[in-house]
Amino acid sequence: QVQLVESGGGLVQTGDSLRLSCAASGLTFSQYTMAWFRQVPGKEREFAAGISWTGSSTRYADSVKGRFTIARDNVENTMYLQMNNLKPEDTAVYYCAADYLPATVRDVAHRYDYWGQGIQVTVSS
Repeated sequence: QVQLVESGGGLVQTGDSLRLSCAASGLTFSQYTMAWFRQVPGKEREFAAGISWTGSSTRYADSVKGRFTIARDNVENTMYLQMNNLKPEDTAVYYCAADYLPATVRDVAHRYDYWGQGIQVTVSS
């Protein structure tokens, strides 16, 4: 079965960096656009960053643009999110998601086919 497993989260201070990883199995990784969403209690899951199945196109939420970088390795079946200059408002559970061969990188959660279990990122002030 399809598995998306996030790793790399944790507790950091304002201005620090973290790198999240999402290891995929059970699917043809290179056929899926991949994305990171995040969610805080009481709020809807929001799009943070996405990368096309070829890796040639990326998309970022305005709130993370210039600070986060998304990447993927279609040989290792892994996606990454490099998060720099972290802020307390970045605190959330981060989810990895896979979207089968869309025409564009979509920012709508219900369009995604598979999800990871989520990983906590906490940024203290």
